[in-house]
Amino acid sequence: MRSRRSILAVPGSNPRFLEKAQGLPADEIFLDLEDAVAPSAKEEARKNVVAALNEGDWTGKIRAVRVNDLSTQWTYRDVIDVVEGAGAHLDCLILPKVQRAADVQWLDRLLTQLEQATGLAVGGIGIEAQIEDARGMTAIDEIAASSPRLETLVFGPGDFMASLNMKTLVVGEQPPGYTEGDAYHYILMRILMAARAQDLQAIDGPYFNVRDVEAFTRVARRSAALGFDGKWVLHPSQIEAANEVYAPAQDDYDHAELILDAYEYYTTVEKRGAATLGDEMIDEASRKMALVIAAKGRAAGLTRTKAFEPPA
Repeated sequence: MRSRRSILAVPGSNPRFLEKAQGLPADEIFLDLEDAVAPSAKEEARKNVVAALNEGDWTGKIRAVRVNDLSTQWTYRDVIDVVEGAGAHLDCLILPKVQRAADVQWLDRLLTQLEQATGLAVGGIGIEAQIEDARGMTAIDEIAASSPRLETLVFGPGDFMASLNMKTLVVGEQPPGYTEGDAYHYILMRILMAARAQDLQAIDGPYFNVRDVEAFTRVARRSAALGFDGKWVLHPSQIEAANEVYAPAQDDYDHAELILDAYEYYTTVEKRGAATLGDEMIDEASRKMALVIAAKGRAAGLTRTKAFEPPA
């Protein structure tokens, strides 16, 4: 599992931001060729992105590029220029506004051709699919199963809210008048279920009020509680909050590792299928739940502070 607690968006048209992003503690950096770049700057942004991937120091970070969506004239050239120019330094391409499985399959085939032509390992570049409207949501199960390259499903809240005619202008917040429950609960759970059915990561979309870190944290906790792996961030001030929210607390991580150790001991040494850890009953279901927390903790770089001690 690649840790994607925080995924920072960086405009490909801004060389200063591209350089600054290399020193920020986000798990993934995506260099944007889509919404953050004006039409007149698309070609120059591609050149900036290729140079940044080749010349920058992205140590410890997932390196991704968001290309333009398939309804535009820029997509094919985005993919070709970036992969031919910097494919060896690229981990994933993000495809926005995915509406059908065929969208992802088109990108998969083009990537395969480019990898073969440039001597890159076939299948080495992953795909992240951004779900941004009602059509994409209704086809999400097919999209999730569309390609072995697929690594994440990403919620794109701004375009999605517009596609539903939702009565709000604040991306990420509850729409005015919605006072009961969470207007996004079904959407988030639908993405999460489709992702998990195909062993993909589920990523929450951005929160546009970049100066209000408290509100960002509140919104992030909503999807983290459901099981999402991370969230897009639009400003460096949001990175630390995302890294904290989507990583297990130290006590929870230690507890998960203890459950795994205890289960291993009782099933292999004492030959028991169920046992206790302190006052807590543990069994195979406990092990599966602990695996989730332990994996997220390890991916986030946590180290355990408590050791399992078998009973005397």
